[in-house]
Amino acid sequence: MALASVCVLGHAQTLPATTGETLTGQPLALAQAVKRHPAVLIASFSKDAGSGADAWARAVRQDTALAGVATYEAAMLERAPGFIRGIIKSGLRKQVPAGVQDHFLVLTQDEPLWRSYFGVSTDKDPYVVLLDASGRTLWHGHGDAQNLEPLLKAALR
Repeated sequence: MALASVCVLGHAQTLPATTGETLTGQPLALAQAVKRHPAVLIASFSKDAGSGADAWARAVRQDTALAGVATYEAAMLERAPGFIRGIIKSGLRKQVPAGVQDHFLVLTQDEPLWRSYFGVSTDKDPYVVLLDASGRTLWHGHGDAQNLEPLLKAALR
């Protein structure tokens, strides 16, 4: 079930400079982390979107055509009450493989900027952006990885 495919003009072009925390506890600003190399950014804005974001991350990491592309996941927790955030992070650490936890970012601020950047229209979907080495958006979409990943790969060509 693909809800969106390719629409580069419909979202903000500037990656927010917000610093979040990786699942390994390190500060990370995606805007700095993706400089000078291609990257796939996968974001979720609700618990409902989390499993879809995980499916995207697995699909991208397992695809040999995307082997040279860094993959980052981000979970927006700004709307979650502060006392719940620790529980959510702990659950994520148990769920996300140790080898990729330094590429999984927890964000707790600037949600409107991130929603604008990803062009969020529904919280139930994961959002994906493909950036080239100069930071230019090559593709973005939201929805099911199985249906949309071929479009993401095609944007690399």
